[in-house]
Amino acid sequence: MKLTGLTAVELGRRIKSGEIGVREAVEAQLDAISAKEDKYHCYITVLREEALARADEVQKGIREGRYTSPLAGVPVAVKDNICMRGVRTTCASKMLEEFRPPYSAAVVEKLEAAGTVILGKTNMDEFAMGSTTETSFFGETKNPWDITRVPGGSSGGAAAAVAAGEAFAALGSDTGGSIRQPSAFCGVTGIKPTYGTVSRYGLIAYASSLDQIGPIARNVEDCAALLELIAGRDERDSTSVTREGPAFGSALSGGVRGMRIGIPRGYFSGGLDAEVKDAVLAAAGVLQEQGAEVEESELEAVDYAIPAYYVIASAEAGSNLSRYDGVKYGYRAPGCGGLQEVYKKTRSEGFGEEVRRRMLIGAFVLSSGYYDAYYGKAMKVREVIRQGFDRAFERYDMLLGPTAPTTAPKLGASLGDPLKMYLGDIYTVAVNLAGLPAISLPCGRDRAGLPIGLQLIGRPFGERELIRAARSFEQTRQWRLPAAGCISDGRGGAAEREAV
Repeated sequence: MKLTGLTAVELGRRIKSGEIGVREAVEAQLDAISAKEDKYHCYITVLREEALARADEVQKGIREGRYTSPLAGVPVAVKDNICMRGVRTTCASKMLEEFRPPYSAAVVEKLEAAGTVILGKTNMDEFAMGSTTETSFFGETKNPWDITRVPGGSSGGAAAAVAAGEAFAALGSDTGGSIRQPSAFCGVTGIKPTYGTVSRYGLIAYASSLDQIGPIARNVEDCAALLELIAGRDERDSTSVTREGPAFGSALSGGVRGMRIGIPRGYFSGGLDAEVKDAVLAAAGVLQEQGAEVEESELEAVDYAIPAYYVIASAEAGSNLSRYDGVKYGYRAPGCGGLQEVYKKTRSEGFGEEVRRRMLIGAFVLSSGYYDAYYGKAMKVREVIRQGFDRAFERYDMLLGPTAPTTAPKLGASLGDPLKMYLGDIYTVAVNLAGLPAISLPCGRDRAGLPIGLQLIGRPFGERELIRAARSFEQTRQWRLPAAGCISDGRGGAAEREAV
């Protein structure tokens, strides 16, 4: 099989054995990017020369025993809201078009310490505000399964790069589903970790109490390996936590026998596409056949998750993005006569429509006379949602449902109707409000051949159980990526049949 069709972990094994050189792997990946990037536009910045120089350094480090991680030598990509020292980091916005951070994010430091090779920065919705990767100042990314469709968002460039064979794995960020939803639309696997598991130091903030960095890859094993590299306490992020035994790779075996899995009734009511519903329930049946106890369950207050999320996220965004004023750094509008005009023109010209909309919503819900009616009430609803999950996890080890209500929509279909775009996050935002872990992985396709995503939601710090259950389901079928061909089965051979 082609080198770019290997999984990240399998490539790491072959690099360690000397069968494949790091430069060979990096050159193959860069060639794939050169061949496909005009079609899919997954990247904002490709670090070609830097990646090749890094490949030689990593190869030397592997020989000397300095790089020993399972992903040493593996080329990966990073979402463009994660800082890399001296590398353009734009958040897909005109506001930061030429911003080059003087420091690297904690996760970038960990990737480099583990010996991975960073290929470049992937496209995204501007400041992570969107669900389609169409709000990027640098142009839309297209779904590798069907270039007339969106890849999802806001980590759409990262998910599309993995699906298209332009990266073996990638890091995204998830504020309300921005790892899981594009993973579902692009037929790849993504994990949103428990809040605090991964340091947010160097992640350009959208909504600080919701944002979390996580992995996107071709299968569960790759995601587990990448999450293991980036997890851990960081003194520079006071919200990060020390995890006991975060060896996520060791959680791949064991199966689901004896696990209790709840299926929230509210997740299968109006608005869910029939083909998505059938595929997700069929996946539940597979887990039941494997020995899990699967039954319908209640999940309180999730109907209020969308309004609560957009009030809270917009309020935090309005606060976080107030720093972009044309004075300190970033874009400054020319020809301004005074400070107030600098603020007004810079933000009007530097931010796109969706960012301006959410900043205005945030300013409104935090304003005098409206704070208690909107933001205060949303925070109360957030606590009710968290308590609802707590009660559910008294009975169940995890919850199962769809990642998104539909498969990938057509390009342009959501931009004219923001409310419709917001409602597309109905199954994902509650997880961020409660700070929980969740994983999305492929469970089938619709009649148009587009991937359908299965979401498993765990109790706080329950990533290991999610990884075990997802891996158990994943092994019942093989999955063909649209542009990379069959992925490896992890034993050195290629998958021989597609998922249905």
